Amino acid sequence: MQSGRESWLVDAAATPRSTGAGASARSDGRVSLSTASLLTVPRGRPTVSFELYPPRTPAAAAAAWETVERLAAAAPDFFSVTYGASGSARDASRQLVQRILAETSVTPIAHLTCVDSTREELRQLVRELVDDGVRDFLALRGDPPDGRPATRPGGLSRSSQLVALIRDVERERLGGRGLSIAVAAYPAGTSHTRAQDVAALLEKQEAGADYAITQVFYDPAAYADLVAEARAAGVHLPVVAGIIPLTEPRRLTRLAALTGVPVPDDVLDLLAAAPDDEERHRVGVAATVRLAEGVIAAGAPGLHVFTFNQYRPALDVVERLRRPLAHTRPITRTTR
Repeated sequence: MQSGRESWLVDAAATPRSTGAGASARSDGRVSLSTASLLTVPRGRPTVSFELYPPRTPAAAAAAWETVERLAAAAPDFFSVTYGASGSARDASRQLVQRILAETSVTPIAHLTCVDSTREELRQLVRELVDDGVRDFLALRGDPPDGRPATRPGGLSRSSQLVALIRDVERERLGGRGLSIAVAAYPAGTSHTRAQDVAALLEKQEAGADYAITQVFYDPAAYADLVAEARAAGVHLPVVAGIIPLTEPRRLTRLAALTGVPVPDDVLDLLAAAPDDEERHRVGVAATVRLAEGVIAAGAPGLHVFTFNQYRPALDVVERLRRPLAHTRPITRTTR
């Protein structure tokens, strides 16, 4: 018997997919609808997808694949696989994408960054991924590790340049439009002004991007404001809301230090007040659902859950979201 957790996603995913525009046949004969098409074809519900990390060590590989299998059983619309610029991390990313293509029915998005690569190295990597069967990319500028320069000589400095490069390979390898390209959007926490962030998003659109996925934020109003200002500037890309499960305070604190996006005090206080791990998980899932409901009400076409390779919080959030939207009392946001 199919569980309730799975059915919310599977019911919508059961619609037959054609091999027309926006669809591609996989090597095993299955047909995948491009992620861009998933966001532009009327569906009656937001897309739901999960971000995965490639395992960093062989010992972590079994646990990472268990996460993939558990999440794949919920029939998400797609996975995205993060990318490391170093050689071993890059290989691990590609291997995980290849395995998802070979052993699941879920479409994988391959992350790419401009970091520590020349233009020709990136071009060759895109060629290899396309030859592997990848048809969906997330083009990011990326952050250089250890204070190294963001751009190598002969490299790229902007994600819009990476979008254009992927489109070049698309024409070379596929003879036309056959790829979906996502880019990042920033509702909160960047070192730039909102006007600069919107201008960058417009630049990515003009380079050939299909849609955007936001980086982390905690207030639905931040998402709504970004989208409203982007639309006013001429950006028509669908903007998928990136959501992190609000269940682990240490991870949230580390993420705040990395991103510059502070975690709301009310969320940290709720987690701190929980008497044990199970209650902390429960209240964190509830807080995540309130955030997701808020962005859905603001018109988000999809939710992309940052899993950190932990399947339980992500699946519990999905299970709660398949219930009727809760009538929750808005909470006043303050930040430390």
